[in-house]
Amino acid sequence: MTSGVEGDMESGEGVSNVRNNMFKDWCGQFRSSNPSMARYVYGLLFLVANLLAWAARDYGHGPLTELERFKGCHGTKDCFGTEGVLRVSLGCFTFFIIMFLSTMGTKKLHVARDLWHSGWWSIKIILLIALTAIPFLVPAPFILLYGEIAHFGAGVFLLIQLISVISFIKWLNDCCESDKYSEKCHIHVMLLATTAYLVCIVGIILMYIWYVPEPSCLLNIFFITWTLVLLQLMTSVSLHPKVNAGFLTPGLMGLYVVFICWCAIRSEPAGGRCNRKAEASNHTDWLTIISFVIALLAMVIATFSTGIDSQCFQFKKNDSKSEDDVPYGYGFFHFVFATGAMYFAMLLIGWNTHHPMKKWTIDVGWTSTWVRIVNEWLAVCVYLWMLVAPMLWKWREFGGIP
Repeated sequence: MTSGVEGDMESGEGVSNVRNNMFKDWCGQFRSSNPSMARYVYGLLFLVANLLAWAARDYGHGPLTELERFKGCHGTKDCFGTEGVLRVSLGCFTFFIIMFLSTMGTKKLHVARDLWHSGWWSIKIILLIALTAIPFLVPAPFILLYGEIAHFGAGVFLLIQLISVISFIKWLNDCCESDKYSEKCHIHVMLLATTAYLVCIVGIILMYIWYVPEPSCLLNIFFITWTLVLLQLMTSVSLHPKVNAGFLTPGLMGLYVVFICWCAIRSEPAGGRCNRKAEASNHTDWLTIISFVIALLAMVIATFSTGIDSQCFQFKKNDSKSEDDVPYGYGFFHFVFATGAMYFAMLLIGWNTHHPMKKWTIDVGWTSTWVRIVNEWLAVCVYLWMLVAPMLWKWREFGGIP
């Protein structure tokens, strides 16, 4: 009987030791130079900065009014919320710009800049906290100037994200059309392309139903109809005999532009008769809170996925990589997060430093709507250029253009 108890105790201790060893190994990932684990830590820090900016906007009116530096707001709570977001954004931006300057050009593992990128977390966390606190001591005019500059930084982020998405779609299409997978993926490509087009059509129909309740909603009619025209244009150019890019890429790009159009119309402020869903979501409920959390997480994930996609911005592809090469571009990674810090500020203030934002809302306002629409049109232009440019270069090479 005693031996049985001792056996149970030994087995329990064995399980405990295994768990302790697993925990130590997991913690060791952060102490050692592990760039794959480091990017998740940076993503977590970025998420914390987003949550802090949101808290400063929605719940920081009381503490912020105690700061003498905020006297330029004249006691308006919307000004306090906007400046709180911009101050947190400035601290996050400064941190990632410092990381960008100190890690750009890193090519090999286990060098000083690699160790700085993948380790020294205690120092970097203290640095981030200090850089987040310092902007709250900066005069209001400087913060508003940063808010104007952040418009351009957020635009750079959207452009980088756009090129990353298009490059992924092109990579997926090239992979499916390669000699290795062309026969295996033929049916899958047709099913995926057909599904993409069906979702696009259903999405456009639903937008007409939800956001065009009256014939007088001319702006929404224009947005949705023009998205349908752009979908047809992308398909026609892609299927042109001299381009011959197939159905998959325009179908996936169609999903992207339809999604952007939907986001743009949803960004229209409540109060208009053409956006009744915005009016219905004017009251804070569990669905509004869930939508806000999903939007915030989606923005963080988009920043993270774009940051590790530095390959699409390399003019010369390096297929032969050695074991000691870095797995992704550290400088590009931090630059994307720096512009992402400006982007989340614009989302939380509606791209307008003088625009009041309600609690649990994100990216709402006419400025946000037009930013989304312009982003949609730019996406189509970039995609069409990527299709047509190779044909133009070949034409010029053979003397078609003087």
